[in-house]
Amino acid sequence: MSGGHRARKRFGQNFLNDANIIAHIVDVIDPQAGDHMVEIGPGQAALTVKLLERLDRLDVIEIDRDLVARLEDLRVQFPGLTIHSADALRFDYRRLQTDDEPLRVVGNLPYNISTPLLFHLLEQATIIRDMHFMLQKEVVERMAAQPGGSDYGRLSIMVQYRCQVDNLFRVPPTAFRPAPKVDSAIVRLVPHAELPYPARDEQYFARLVNHAFTQRRKTLRKSLKSYVAAAKMEAIGIDPMRRPETLSIAEFVALANIRPEDEH
Repeated sequence: MSGGHRARKRFGQNFLNDANIIAHIVDVIDPQAGDHMVEIGPGQAALTVKLLERLDRLDVIEIDRDLVARLEDLRVQFPGLTIHSADALRFDYRRLQTDDEPLRVVGNLPYNISTPLLFHLLEQATIIRDMHFMLQKEVVERMAAQPGGSDYGRLSIMVQYRCQVDNLFRVPPTAFRPAPKVDSAIVRLVPHAELPYPARDEQYFARLVNHAFTQRRKTLRKSLKSYVAAAKMEAIGIDPMRRPETLSIAEFVALANIRPEDEH
């Protein structure tokens, strides 16, 4: 299924076509026959076929109708394949869970929608066992970043709040057609069975983190003055003169959990 389809810029399509890289990705995913796996953006099915060779069932979500029509040909060989012609950003993954078996999600995510798609999936993390994604290398580095560095920010905190993050390996531009202008990387996300640092109000926590990093050069005293008074920061052992990128997830949750009763 590799020929004849021109990659579409509006869908951010870059098709993986390096057999060694594909084999490596399948090995780190380690699909078992009974797993309920979901592939986002199967494209020309280079990874899809290798997954189907090991799985009893696979749901794929593809927005490009031309590719959907071509994926239909695979159903003759692989009757366990279910194709959803849909936008992965708006798709309700919960409806795929027909039993108590959690979903395993994989995909070569288009760079132009990767961050909003990650947030969409994190909202449904309770039904997901793990996620393996190909993303822009810089995005993966930000997701896995630790406090103190320039990569550490809102994405790091919001992803690590819900998941264990492992930056597995780099994928060069030459592994794709057409070749992107940036390096890619494979990341593994495993949702926590229990949140290590649960926020009392997760929406408020998300707003506080977002607000802090819109003004990341400012001290907490200034950037979060509409959320937490400096005296209250000091009361839980956080110096209000620190900058947002120095705080751990536990410290951000602690700030959010002293939320006043009134809305700001």
